[in-house]
Amino acid sequence: MDSAGSIKNVSVEELAEAVTFPVEAYVSPEYARAEDEKLWGRVWQHARRVEEIPNVGDFITYNVGRESIIIIRTAKDKIKGLYNVCSHRARQLIDTPPDQHSASGFRSGFTCGFHGWRYDLNGKCTFKLDEPDWKGALDSEERTRLTEVKVDTWGGWIYINMDPDSVSLKDYLGDAGRILSPFEFEKMRYKWRQWVIFDCNWKTAIEAFMEPYHVEGTHTQMLEHGQYYAYSKAYDLHGVSGFDERDPSLKMKQSGTITRAGKGADPRASTYNLQNEIYTTVNKASTTETLVNAAKRLIDELPEGTPAPDVIKHWLASAREDDARRGVIWPTLTPDQQAEAGLAWSVFPNMSILQGITFALCYRARPYGDDPNKCIFESYAIERFPEGQEPKTEWVYAEPTADRWGLVLSQDFSNMAAVQRGMHSRGFRGTLPNPHQERKVTNFHRNLANFMGTGGLSLLK
Repeated sequence: MDSAGSIKNVSVEELAEAVTFPVEAYVSPEYARAEDEKLWGRVWQHARRVEEIPNVGDFITYNVGRESIIIIRTAKDKIKGLYNVCSHRARQLIDTPPDQHSASGFRSGFTCGFHGWRYDLNGKCTFKLDEPDWKGALDSEERTRLTEVKVDTWGGWIYINMDPDSVSLKDYLGDAGRILSPFEFEKMRYKWRQWVIFDCNWKTAIEAFMEPYHVEGTHTQMLEHGQYYAYSKAYDLHGVSGFDERDPSLKMKQSGTITRAGKGADPRASTYNLQNEIYTTVNKASTTETLVNAAKRLIDELPEGTPAPDVIKHWLASAREDDARRGVIWPTLTPDQQAEAGLAWSVFPNMSILQGITFALCYRARPYGDDPNKCIFESYAIERFPEGQEPKTEWVYAEPTADRWGLVLSQDFSNMAAVQRGMHSRGFRGTLPNPHQERKVTNFHRNLANFMGTGGLSLLK
């Protein structure tokens, strides 16, 4: 802190040092209200998936805090974002019941349920009841049309930005977009998607998925088949984490990713054990059935003593062939590209992507109104499927239990409310994030402070 007591933010380079940051961002009602304008009104945020609105007139809503956005396909190659509010007396045009995730459907236009004003798909007001009463004051189309928000797509996700002067989505994503684009997420489809309301701040929730440092304390059963020491690296607004191997004999380009050898003397067996553990305890996500089955055959297809790098090479080639036979074609990713992509990405402010060659497990957390102690948490799996064979899914509200989310996610959930309560404690002296393994978290707070103009990180001396 400086002499005035204000906290100075640190540089990206200083994230490698021990730092701390205040708890205001988690617990302050004033801070939560300020986020609406200073953060959510200025950032690109992923709203939905492109495949959810395949036809002209298909729409979905996206709500964040007190704001609601209509996202609608207006042409084969055009998606528009409109504030969900009538220009007459501010009634929302599309209602989302409190117990539902969002609204969706088909519209040829929008009619306000209050006074019957009508709008076309592009937001132009096409009918105003008794318009002559205004004596020409409503002649300007701009006075009555719906207000637009910026919309763009990447990786099959629809992003919105409420700041008309924002940078492009491409520039916003920066290296994160470049590094992740070869995975071709746009060719993946929902496998399942679930949501829940948590008793914690949205930052408490999303930060639980920014690092594997918690595995040894939270997911102790996973330590039998893998070690979870990890690195964490900042890329401007965003960040990546990946596994670090303590055992040099296991070091290879893919060892930082989800497709790595397991822990044990025989990499043929340990690779299967690790993949099967992940698949069965992470709600059939974080890997695929194809990868698990191909790993199960390794002990029969390779001789004892095969080095780990050769085991991984054979395993991935075998799984690629299995998928090709059922009509799933893998993207071409070099070992260098996989190594740079690591294990999982945090896309600022509230998106987490744990990616694989043919799949991704994604998380998102959003404010619940302006209550700093509640949030909307969502998780979903996407995967490549044979053409026309993707499952039919919808958003399902699921209580945070092992039978609904799988053992691993339910273990993560058990921490969230407890962390939020701890943030309010007079006995908590401040955060002590791991400089190597939790750098995504500290980079997140560095950027958050820049948007909010308050708080920030300080070096521990």
